[in-house]
Amino acid sequence: MTHRFDDAALAGVLSHMNGDHDDDNLLIARAYSPATDVVSATMIGFDGDAGQWRARLATGEETIVRVPWPGGPITERRDVRREIVALYDESCRRLGVEPRPHA
Repeated sequence: MTHRFDDAALAGVLSHMNGDHDDDNLLIARAYSPATDVVSATMIGFDGDAGQWRARLATGEETIVRVPWPGGPITERRDVRREIVALYDESCRRLGVEPRPHA
């Protein structure tokens, strides 16, 4: 069964990703969406199996991009960061973008 994170974990991660990492959200959505014209993205949720982004396309349409965690299912809030960083790194590789160093 998929692990569900509590409201505080969801709010904290989503606030951080959407407040501080807009470019990373866009990069991940572009790398994993089947659409080729993603122009913006917002992280809208996550669970123990995957992260989820709402991607806006150049046409104005929106699509949902659900991306499984690279390391497999997780159950701890601290593991979310590790998995998003892994998605970021893989997104850079897929798109041919030089990743920035991780703090």
